[in-house]
Amino acid sequence: MMPVLIAVLAGLFIAGVAYYLVSGVNFNSAWQKGASPLARYLNNRRRAKFNEQLPDALATMNNALRAGLSIGQSFDSVVENGVSPLADEFRILVQSIKIGMTLEDALSAMMDRVGSEDLTLVCSAILIARKTGGNITEIFDKIAATIRGRMKIERKVRTLTAQGRLQGLVVSLMPVFLAVVMTAIKPEMMLGFFFSPIGAISVVATIVLITLGWMMIRRIIKIDI
Repeated sequence: MMPVLIAVLAGLFIAGVAYYLVSGVNFNSAWQKGASPLARYLNNRRRAKFNEQLPDALATMNNALRAGLSIGQSFDSVVENGVSPLADEFRILVQSIKIGMTLEDALSAMMDRVGSEDLTLVCSAILIARKTGGNITEIFDKIAATIRGRMKIERKVRTLTAQGRLQGLVVSLMPVFLAVVMTAIKPEMMLGFFFSPIGAISVVATIVLITLGWMMIRRIIKIDI
């Protein structure tokens, strides 16, 4: 009876962890609404790709503005010459303006969707330039240079912290690797241990400690730029 109960509890625990990891994820949509780790990972990856494409989009908008086009037409040039996900977001921006939404509201909606500090800086510059009549092309050049400089620093920091991430991954996977190897060598002994009360408690405690250790390592090596 006890082994069955332990197996049921272990299955429920694994199902709960799996649900926590993937809850709120919709692979058919661009941005995820869930707060689970997988949803945050997908959003962060898409946002990082958006930020990498933003300097090139600013250059495209600059060329369009210097050619005498309006700010709205410069958005069209980004849609035509850009790639996903940046082109998709600017396409939504252009469509929102076409259906009657003001430029301020459309930019605000895009900032809320993307959640990028770089995009917020660009949108703020556009709105301020519209009100004050500043040189928007020069502002775009400075913003693009700032974004490229920050990305260069981020890549350098990521390179310097690569060893710490690898050490954390190795330390976290080592107990799992040893458990698999020992189970393959002595299956009767290890299965009896896993389905015993002490074994089940040990496995749960190991998972909790590994998770806490990985979170601490991630917090230590995470440096905001």
